[in-house]
Amino acid sequence: MRGKAFKFGDNISTDHIAPGRLFHLRSNLEEFSKHVLEDADPEFATRMSRGDFVVAGNNFGLGSSREHAPQIIKIAGVGAVIAKSFARIFYRNAINIGLLAIECDTDGIDAGDELELDVEKGVLTDLTNGAIIPIEPLPPVMIKMLNDGGLVEHIKKNGDFNL
Repeated sequence: MRGKAFKFGDNISTDHIAPGRLFHLRSNLEEFSKHVLEDADPEFATRMSRGDFVVAGNNFGLGSSREHAPQIIKIAGVGAVIAKSFARIFYRNAINIGLLAIECDTDGIDAGDELELDVEKGVLTDLTNGAIIPIEPLPPVMIKMLNDGGLVEHIKKNGDFNL
């Protein structure tokens, strides 16, 4: 995967990602995705391109357990969310809906850097500055579930929880 880095700081909440004042859009996730991360960067949704990366610090996705947050990130076309750490419920929701969430040291990545992610090899390369950042390779079962589009799609495709 290849894309541009959009850099955010620590403690980006689900309200930053899916603004509560727009919760009436929860039944229209396509429209809601046009406002993704609006409270952290008002121009993010209009500046990002399909496959770009959200890069953040610690505790990405803290706050409520609203599933809309990872869903609208995925619908907007973000290739992966790469952060130092995730709120556990956000991480689980991301994987369940098929949004790639990667934990690694993001300090050396700047906004606008071109990144290349190889999940199976466990490597994130910053093509702008040449840094090679190791990531924990995802277990094959998680890669399969992500490739199927998340937990529900995996179960639909396989008929059961056959990993």
